[in-house]
Amino acid sequence: MIWLLTLIATILGPVLIAGDGDPVSSPPGGGVTIPLVAPEQAVDAALPAVTRARGANSPLVVIDPGHGGRDPGASSPFGATREKDITLALALAIRDDLARTGRVRVALTREDDTYLDLQERYGIARRLGADLFISIHADAAPRNDQARGATVYTLSEVASDREAALLAARENEAGLIAGAPMSPDPNVNLILIDLAQRESMDVSAEFARLLHREAAPVFPFRPDWHRFAAFIVLKAPDIPSILFESGYLTNEVDAAYVQSEAGRRQIADGMRRAIEAHFARRFLPDA
Repeated sequence: MIWLLTLIATILGPVLIAGDGDPVSSPPGGGVTIPLVAPEQAVDAALPAVTRARGANSPLVVIDPGHGGRDPGASSPFGATREKDITLALALAIRDDLARTGRVRVALTREDDTYLDLQERYGIARRLGADLFISIHADAAPRNDQARGATVYTLSEVASDREAALLAARENEAGLIAGAPMSPDPNVNLILIDLAQRESMDVSAEFARLLHREAAPVFPFRPDWHRFAAFIVLKAPDIPSILFESGYLTNEVDAAYVQSEAGRRQIADGMRRAIEAHFARRFLPDA
């Protein structure tokens, strides 16, 4: 995606692209700076481990277990179930399944009960140079215990419906505790980033459809399985990203499923197949 920004910048005028997030002064004669990493993300912070894969230049997927630390996420009336524990268990299962086949590299934003703000989550993916970002969550609908099944969200500045907007607001609250908005950019920066983000949004929607195709025979999705919301973790302009709601903790069947070893194994299997098919489609022809 960096090549796209560079090409457009060449057309529009002198633009200095900062790839590490450090303040960069404008070049002589004018120009603007595009901060590709939010200033609050420390460049020298430790990055998570990346699994190995067969072959050189294997694509990288970053799995983000939602919530963690002081942010427990949603809770279930069916036992002492916390979303942060379910998301971590699912992310570990997906990572292990991908590492077993070795076709792609994979990293987790957290491997324990650690709190990360929302910008830091996709910031890790950007610093690692990820080719795909997947944030794992578990849904809740306290007023509708019949709601069940998985949902895939991709980025939209306008939520697809009121329920999606409320869910986005709930998830975004986690980042308001320690997070901070990105620094304002000149108008040309916004145009460049918007163009890159539109391409990422298209690829994200394509992956969402692929995930449903590959995983629907393995684990249940809700009827309206693809939705749009303005989740902060999906806003990396140059990484295709989805937010995956694995099921409803307020539904007794879903809550038992996502906590079970069999359920985690099925979700990991479906996610692995979709990820490998996605990268095979996008990278293998070039190789």
